[in-house]
Amino acid sequence: MHRLGPTRRSDRYQGKYRGLSESVHSGARSATAIGLGLGAGVIAAASLPPVGLWPLGILGIAILLVVLEDESRGWRFTIGLAFGLGQFIPGLWWAQHFSLLGAIALMILEALFLAFACLAITPRRGRSLSALGALVLFEWLRSIWPFGGLPIGGLALGQVNGPLAAIARLGGSLGVMAALVIAGAGLRHLLSAAATRRQGDMGAARRSVLGGAMVVFVTMLILLGLASSPGGAVVGTLRVAAVQGGGPRGTSAQQTDPAGVTAAHISALTSLPDGTQLTVLPEDVVGLDRPLVGSWQLADLKGQAVAHHTFLVAGVTEPVGSTRFLNYVVGINPSGSVASRVEKVHRVPFGEYVPFRKFLSHLANFSAVPRDAIAGSGSGVMRLGHYRLGVLISYEVFFASRSLPAIHHGAQVLVVPTNTTSYPGTQMPSVELAAARLQALSCGRDLIQASPTGYSAIISANGHVVVRSALSAHQVVSATIDLRQGSTIYDDTGDLLVLILAALALGLGWTRALSRMRPQS
Repeated sequence: MHRLGPTRRSDRYQGKYRGLSESVHSGARSATAIGLGLGAGVIAAASLPPVGLWPLGILGIAILLVVLEDESRGWRFTIGLAFGLGQFIPGLWWAQHFSLLGAIALMILEALFLAFACLAITPRRGRSLSALGALVLFEWLRSIWPFGGLPIGGLALGQVNGPLAAIARLGGSLGVMAALVIAGAGLRHLLSAAATRRQGDMGAARRSVLGGAMVVFVTMLILLGLASSPGGAVVGTLRVAAVQGGGPRGTSAQQTDPAGVTAAHISALTSLPDGTQLTVLPEDVVGLDRPLVGSWQLADLKGQAVAHHTFLVAGVTEPVGSTRFLNYVVGINPSGSVASRVEKVHRVPFGEYVPFRKFLSHLANFSAVPRDAIAGSGSGVMRLGHYRLGVLISYEVFFASRSLPAIHHGAQVLVVPTNTTSYPGTQMPSVELAAARLQALSCGRDLIQASPTGYSAIISANGHVVVRSALSAHQVVSATIDLRQGSTIYDDTGDLLVLILAALALGLGWTRALSRMRPQS
């Protein structure tokens, strides 16, 4: 009996030490998983502009799916949050130039979409199907909510230089995202097969076949995208130019002289090539403190249209009372008459208006956004003579909800007057250029983008940059583009088909996972 006491104490101590060891091992494993999730997000973010290493988007998704394997719900959420932070801290780094606290809040909010997406991915069986559904559906949700959504930082933008971009003709940016996930899942299976084959695992062959099948499927989608209609028949050509006044970057509206901006762009028109039929000036190149009608700016623009015998498109901001303003694009005929006007519909939250201004003004200083933009309406089509332009003003270039209505109403070409002057680096101009390329591909239309300090560019319907300006340069870029009448598959189906397939994939993935958990009768 005397020996039993110490023996029982020893057992208790050994149990405690064993539990502590398992806890330390579990904690180290979890920390490793979170670190790998964060690293996978950083790797995926390197596919985004301006870095633009598109294969890293596929690799990042593959690593994420490996790390999520066999994890509990809580850890899948945490790993997804780490992946999201790895993606969006660099992907949304531009936002810290305006407000550090606001940028941090934005990065966390966007990362939470990835966290919930990973929570919806099954831990074992059905993981590839559920990943396809969850990551696509949450990317769609992120692009529409809150405040109209924020597609900036999405991994589809990192594929514009790679083969997956051709899939935009079939399914837009969400179609590209779906192909990215399938390619990542295929790579995950191939890597897993390679790692386990050396250990004599009998399942390695099955994983190799499954991974290879996914790669073949994505390749078939790429070939189908390349073979599909680039946007209908060419019905004419148009000699176009994008005008860039130039100047320093990283300046706010309060630091810029509006009259000087207008004068710089009118001065740049002296370099306009003879025979230019359509001339595009940037967003808010005319910044007013009074109505446009009767202003010297309008008189000068009319005079330039007449002098160069060109249709002229220019962005205008015009105050409405003391608290609101209009952001629109005006079209002027070669005769000097105003032909058309398109107002910006999709406003930039906290850039062009402050949601819940009365409440949030108690929490933050919004003096940099003294007025709220008035949301416009309509399809965005501008008629100039026989031409129909689909106008996407700045931020609208990220949204298919603005480009598709323009195509459906007969737009033969897309025009993007924009202004990224307030961003000091190359990130936002590069991201916006990628979005313009993706829009050109998705809609099957040539595109002209004009910015005060760059990038100004002309992009073909296959997403290739025909010509591009240098940042800050006083420059005119010009080319002859095609006018098209018709549609891509994406023009006809929009996001609906991809969303239905994503929902089915998520459902099938969970059905497959739950079927293994049911007891056998």
